[in-house]
Amino acid sequence: MTARAIFGEEDDALAVARRLRADGFEATAAREPFAGEDDDEDHAWAVRTDAPEAALDLLCEEYDGWLDAEPPPHSRPPLDLPAAPRRHHRPPRE
Repeated sequence: MTARAIFGEEDDALAVARRLRADGFEATAAREPFAGEDDDEDHAWAVRTDAPEAALDLLCEEYDGWLDAEPPPHSRPPLDLPAAPRRHHRPPRE
């Protein structure tokens, strides 16, 4: 899943997830965890989906949420950088 939308109300998040699933996308709604907190009573609701961001953005406007797109995964492996600078040895000048 590549996009996520945040909602303040459980009913809004569940309605958005239902609509996305009805349109053929995968969607899950769950409480948005905060770092180090066990009590989730006041946490916002997050909907994660594979739907296009444009479709999710329209639902965010309708249900008073906001779009929080996750960055795309890296398509290239990281560069293999040298451990030390190159040494260029020149012959001494005469």
